[in-house]
Amino acid sequence: MKAVAFPSKIANFSFPSGLFFRSPAKFFSPGLSSSLSSPCRKLTRGRKGVGSLMSQSLSSSISSLSTSFSSQPESELLEAQLFSPKPKSPPPQFPWLIVGLGNPGKKYQGTRHNVGFEMVDALADAEGISMNTVNFKALFGKGVIGNQPILLAKPQTFMNLSGESVGQIVSFYKIPLKQILVVYDDLDLPFGKLRLLPKGGHGGHNGMRSIIDRLKGSRDFPRLRIGIGRPPGKMDTANFVLRQFNRQEQGELDYTFQTGIEAIRILLLEGINKSATFVNTQKSMEQLS
Repeated sequence: MKAVAFPSKIANFSFPSGLFFRSPAKFFSPGLSSSLSSPCRKLTRGRKGVGSLMSQSLSSSISSLSTSFSSQPESELLEAQLFSPKPKSPPPQFPWLIVGLGNPGKKYQGTRHNVGFEMVDALADAEGISMNTVNFKALFGKGVIGNQPILLAKPQTFMNLSGESVGQIVSFYKIPLKQILVVYDDLDLPFGKLRLLPKGGHGGHNGMRSIIDRLKGSRDFPRLRIGIGRPPGKMDTANFVLRQFNRQEQGELDYTFQTGIEAIRILLLEGINKSATFVNTQKSMEQLS
């Protein structure tokens, strides 16, 4: 059988020094070492030579690729990793707390001092929120207006200790002060008139005084005041606020409550400024008639 002739490029191929095989003798026996430097004699040896050439080419490509990556300073790579944009999680959504002030028990139902209770009851009925749970020393309910979660509370501590209940709710749910709305009666407003303010003092109201004390003296929370008017003649103020509404007054209050419900919806969904504008420009039933 005749010997196979190889192309001159393959036949004359020899390993360059310094790449993979600095000293072939270290990896091969003396007999094989000498044959590697001479022209290939068999096809199998020729194939080994071609394989080595491919390995050399691949190694050169990897080395070149590695050099291109290493050419970028490590500090720049680290900076790119540190300052690469990451998806931001949405901020936590805290509920609004809407508190109506009053005194518990049948004895005080329908009295002027309990008009805050009645406003919260009207809101609960309009929004389908149950107020049958007793929690945090209050009749308590949870619901949603639009996409805003709300908590409704009617403290059962009696008026002068309202802050005990409100303080517990605020602390447990981590509610920001700007999301606490307190609804209560006001002697200094005409009957049926509403007034919404972003903050203020207690104005002599013992329920508000208790809440401010429990909130570490902070007055920076919204309040919705409902006018009950001044006592007639020389009637004692304490007796007047514990006096029940007559039928005509109750009818006028229904209009006031509907206005208050709309004001609270605007407050939660559009902010204090729009709600205050809506409320504070409304006229009472007495002014409309």
